[in-house]
Amino acid sequence: MKIGILLKEGPYNHQASDTAFKFAEAAIKKGHTVDAVFLYNDGVTNVTKLMDPPQDDRNIAGRWSELSKKHGVEILACIAASKRRGISDDVLIEGSAITGLGTLTDIAIRNDRLITFGD
Repeated sequence: MKIGILLKEGPYNHQASDTAFKFAEAAIKKGHTVDAVFLYNDGVTNVTKLMDPPQDDRNIAGRWSELSKKHGVEILACIAASKRRGISDDVLIEGSAITGLGTLTDIAIRNDRLITFGD
């Protein structure tokens, strides 16, 4: 099954980011394809290099970058949501990109399921 993920919450103020990441890992492990993760609203803050968590804390941005590199998952941040939060291409983690909201429609069309995480 091909799966797209929509993540609408930031990394350290809501469980959605951790849950979405663990879901993606589990789906891949079960043989499914996670095609893309679209970050919307505060979700765009998941892919900024500006986060610097303590050594004993999870590095959420690093997790998403690793997922992209290891499994070819597109990590895409909404341009409007990014601009509202001061996020531009130069502060994005490796493996992520900024794109328009129309891309979310494309993800929904080309995948069997679009799973949403966040309020």
